Amino acid sequence: METLSLDGLDPALDGPGSLATRMGIALVEAAPERVVGTMPVEGNLQPYGLLHGGASCVLAETLGSIGAALHAAQAHGGIAVGIDINATHHKSARSGLVTGVATPLHLGGSIASYEIVITNEDGDRVCTARLTCAIRRP
Repeated sequence: METLSLDGLDPALDGPGSLATRMGIALVEAAPERVVGTMPVEGNLQPYGLLHGGASCVLAETLGSIGAALHAAQAHGGIAVGIDINATHHKSARSGLVTGVATPLHLGGSIASYEIVITNEDGDRVCTARLTCAIRRP
């Protein structure tokens, strides 16, 4: 899989100070209809040696926000800001990469909602998240 740069989507999404960069998130595919990215488990662990649930939320919010931002820019010339995220953690991960796939549940003029499914390298579902973003026009 070719890794895409987060650069150019929004200056806040890339660079040495961004959370996505610090977490090791790599963007693989990006369009309003589907955003795919990976994140290493190593470096994103909680004290028991498992992938931190907050790290899964960071991956989910990053991918969903990119999709919503692309939708807002293409459809309305606007921006997207997150207003709600929830996550269910199904299975732990101790090593390797996790992959998140964000697909839209709703792409409207004022709201965009995404489901983000995070899986481990075996394809097992680790987390399911839902992100809602408000669409703001300039």
